[in-house]
Amino acid sequence: MTVTNTIAWPQKTRELETRMMDSRRWNGFPFRDGDIIVDTWAKSGTTWTQQILAQLIFGAPEEPWASLAASPWFDMVGAPLEEVMAQVEAQTHRRFLKSHLPLDALVFSPKAKYLFVGRDVRDVVWSLYNHEASYTDGFLEFFNGRPGDLGPKMARPTRDVRRYYLHILETGGDPDRETGAAIDGNTGLSSFWSHVQGFWDYRHLPNLLLVHFNNLKADLPAEIRRIARFLDIPLDEALVPKMVEHCGIDYMRKTAASNAQADAQLKKAFNDGANSFFNKGTNGRWRDVLSAAEIARADEVAAANLTPDCAHWLKTGELPD
Repeated sequence: MTVTNTIAWPQKTRELETRMMDSRRWNGFPFRDGDIIVDTWAKSGTTWTQQILAQLIFGAPEEPWASLAASPWFDMVGAPLEEVMAQVEAQTHRRFLKSHLPLDALVFSPKAKYLFVGRDVRDVVWSLYNHEASYTDGFLEFFNGRPGDLGPKMARPTRDVRRYYLHILETGGDPDRETGAAIDGNTGLSSFWSHVQGFWDYRHLPNLLLVHFNNLKADLPAEIRRIARFLDIPLDEALVPKMVEHCGIDYMRKTAASNAQADAQLKKAFNDGANSFFNKGTNGRWRDVLSAAEIARADEVAAANLTPDCAHWLKTGELPD
């Protein structure tokens, strides 16, 4: 159902084009009542949340990758816009799409419902390191070969994970804050910090739900129920255990690897295919690598870039009363 009244809706104030994304792809998008948009900066539980939505919309299907194929990353430039738009327009089920755009570069519709997924920056960066280290040559050649002045080229990390982490903290992974070509940390995204704060500032909207990786890990059944309530999807409690099973990272990795289409797609982008894309799905892997001062640096940078309540939520998943 469309949410209406005198609410001050977020307005798109800029276009954002990077090596991987183009915000103009959303301009003129024909929203339907009930469309669902999953937005994250990256490596925060995006695919996990899409999997939850697939389970809710399609009734705990056994082949989740086939369901996830229905949920394209709409602002990604990997496929022609006309092709992706035709796919989405032909869908008759409740549509759910993915975006990695910040709120000020995203078309925000009162017709749709939005889920923004957050995760502690330390865990985001640890996951991102593995993600970028696994890029294939073909993947990098495709996006780095795009015409136009799109800033530094993307590259696999040459720093070790500790130095990579410190670099991403300070730049937010924003190409505009990079110097030189092909430097580590050009994520093809926007600034991590402003992306999170932008969604946090609109958390009061009736069609925006904040989801946190920590809470998905701590009590997945409760989060499935919470998301279902937000989306007004009737939940068959008898299916919840199966949904939880299908949302496990081992299950998703196995089914993706066994699906010929998914396996081929993932191997085009990642050197070890599904094993790289569905890597660990855990938190805290940085604890035995970083010094106490390096761990604390994340809190210091967060305090300089986020409001205190936003920084607390990002780190813990705890919302203020």
